[in-house]
Amino acid sequence: MTTVSAAPWLDVPADHPFGVATLPYGVFSTAADPVARVGVAIGELILDLAPVVRLLAPRLAPAVAGPSLDALLAAGPRTWAEVRAAVTTWLTDPSFSDQLGAHLVPARDAVLHLPFTVADYVDFYASEQHATNLGRMFRPGQDPLTPNWKHLPIGYHGRAGTVVGSGTGVVRPSGQRREPDGGITFGPSRRLDIEAELGFVVGAPSRLGRPVELTRFAEHVFGVCLVNDWSARDIQAWEYVPLGPFLGKSFATSVSPWVVPLAALDAARVAPPERTVPLLPYLDDSRTPPWGLDVRLEVRLNGHVVSRPVFDGMYWTGAQMLAHLTANGASLRTGDLYASGTISGARPDQRGSLIELSWGGAEPLRLADGTTRTFLEDGDEVVISAVAPGAGGTVIGLGEVRGRILPAGRD
Repeated sequence: MTTVSAAPWLDVPADHPFGVATLPYGVFSTAADPVARVGVAIGELILDLAPVVRLLAPRLAPAVAGPSLDALLAAGPRTWAEVRAAVTTWLTDPSFSDQLGAHLVPARDAVLHLPFTVADYVDFYASEQHATNLGRMFRPGQDPLTPNWKHLPIGYHGRAGTVVGSGTGVVRPSGQRREPDGGITFGPSRRLDIEAELGFVVGAPSRLGRPVELTRFAEHVFGVCLVNDWSARDIQAWEYVPLGPFLGKSFATSVSPWVVPLAALDAARVAPPERTVPLLPYLDDSRTPPWGLDVRLEVRLNGHVVSRPVFDGMYWTGAQMLAHLTANGASLRTGDLYASGTISGARPDQRGSLIELSWGGAEPLRLADGTTRTFLEDGDEVVISAVAPGAGGTVIGLGEVRGRILPAGRD
């Protein structure tokens, strides 16, 4: 493996997903210094950002001084660009090696934290393949897509207080469910599932009553992260009519510790799929630069790869989701998180949930060790990772989000 020619002193492999082209932001601490602080990942190291910025760019220090990314998110696009440009210069110019050396921490020594304070959480349903698969399961003989699906990005408001950092144990939720014989019972979910998703992290807020247009997406969204929106399908199935998801979703949503700036994804931008229904003007992106993204995910269950979803086929883009989210004048707040919904591709091995991979439990998924799954069992660990193409053949890494299922009633 070769090293990045522009920064030989860092000895970062050219194909490392956390190379100079990525530079994701996160929050970390160490045993030697347990204070949470902002860091930038570079290879297998983390740059402790605050002391470096105080030394080399003090004007930008307030944006990275806190124990979270909140101040940086709120600072807005101009500051985002200035900080990224400065960090890129420092990490690619060997003349800064002495000043940076004392502030580079081995990633293996770091504890990663939830990177920002989640203000609001919204989850969408943007994959046509996922929506079609679920429609075929639950409405056989009917059109799998509801009449509104291709006219607007369908979503629901989630629970910000149960968005948790990667690695946090997920306690099996309990709730009401309807049994096959029609009886109503309460107890631990028997159909606990995953949803592999891409999350969009809002930085700059917007004014109440002022919708955010498609073309202003990058003025408000700081970057992306990985999301696993854990789902209790049996609880969800009984409660969701007529108002949608509630307790079957609100018990835990896991997010990755690294937030990749939108600026790192320029080379990953692609046109979304052809739209087969005319869109209303506020959602019509046919005359704007595309915000489809070539992001490729991998889902591992207990170490076995069970799916490789692809985001480039998502019917609705992050820009359209934001435009619809604010179309009624709803305001954005710093730290708002909205997610894409399950990412599923056209092939069976690209389905981003177990309910699809096992077809509602009718076709158990066989793992490489010989065991089978329909839904998650206690002790199961799910790890979702992702990469995207970068400029000049580089790889942009989104890191990973992981979680292990704990028995009901335990933490």
